[in-house]
Amino acid sequence: MQTELIKNMKNVILDAVDVRILSTVQQHGQISKARLSELVNLSPTPCWIRLEKLKKAGYITGYRGEIAIDKILDLSKFIVTISLKTHSRVDFQRFENCIQRVDEIVECCATGGGSDYVMKVITANLHDFQNLMEDLLNKEIGIERYIIYFVTRDVKSTPLNLFKLLGIKKGP
Repeated sequence: MQTELIKNMKNVILDAVDVRILSTVQQHGQISKARLSELVNLSPTPCWIRLEKLKKAGYITGYRGEIAIDKILDLSKFIVTISLKTHSRVDFQRFENCIQRVDEIVECCATGGGSDYVMKVITANLHDFQNLMEDLLNKEIGIERYIIYFVTRDVKSTPLNLFKLLGIKKGP
């Protein structure tokens, strides 16, 4: 068993077993103690103790199921880049507070470079998207310009490979 400690850039120390637990939870979500210990190759009680430690330390922020929504509804997906008119802390906070309350905006990242934000937006159709963008512009939250990219198909969406990022070999 690999027992080396992994120290990341935030000076947090995890060992290979912790990483296996985190990776397994990332892939499978909430699973039974027995199944987790089997996948991690550690007996149930120590595995569960480590899992609880990782939860208490804030490494696991939640569990969720991924829904194949495209099997239920035909939706329109967009990537939108946003540039604000001005760049004070108040301007960023006003914009961010507003988009936090918009359900159709499912992801938003503040960025450096050519735009201030990149958002993933999902609506029922193009018309609803246009209405959403008009509403955002009418709210006067500082949008100077935006560029829209219509998503034609999803190519990849996977969880991070913790083993590769931390530079350790995956294994029992």
